[in-house]
Amino acid sequence: MTDTSIPRAEQPLDDEEPTTAAPVEGEPEETDAEAASSKAPGESDLFRQSEIAADYVEGLLDILDYDGDIDELVSGGRPVVEVVGGRLQNLVGQRGATLEALQELARLAVFRQTGSPSRLLLDVGGYRASRRKELAAVARNAVEKVKEHGEPVRLEPMSAFERKCVHDVVNAIDGVESESEGVEPSRRIVVRPAD
Repeated sequence: MTDTSIPRAEQPLDDEEPTTAAPVEGEPEETDAEAASSKAPGESDLFRQSEIAADYVEGLLDILDYDGDIDELVSGGRPVVEVVGGRLQNLVGQRGATLEALQELARLAVFRQTGSPSRLLLDVGGYRASRRKELAAVARNAVEKVKEHGEPVRLEPMSAFERKCVHDVVNAIDGVESESEGVEPSRRIVVRPAD
């Protein structure tokens, strides 16, 4: 049996802060700037990751006999692959579950070729953009309830992508804060009054 999992220790979830490793005794400590420059992939490396993932997704589309245009790009410091076309809803699945699985497979394809974990973002048929808008409305509604009643509001379980979208909206509003609680796949956001 072959282990096809992507190492997670070095790759934080989209909505969590990265952790830093303790320095090894006898080795010089890196400054923050040195660590960022030695670990952060450059623009060309990120674009290469998106190309690898795009090739992988194109192969899947051929196998499934689906038509779609594939764009590879770098956005927000991460590789992105966007698939557009008709008849792609099956690649998104219920609440994006299939899309999340395809994204993990594409990340694995990148890892196998580069040896490094990727923060690749895969979007199919503009699903993520429309979901972002829905989640922004959910976040604003939760904020209104918190401000009106002064009590924490627990949202339904969400994927890491969905939680990040909600955290971004809540963190931009004064007087409230958000945090994730629970364990996947039941991890959810709690919005509460700021201290």
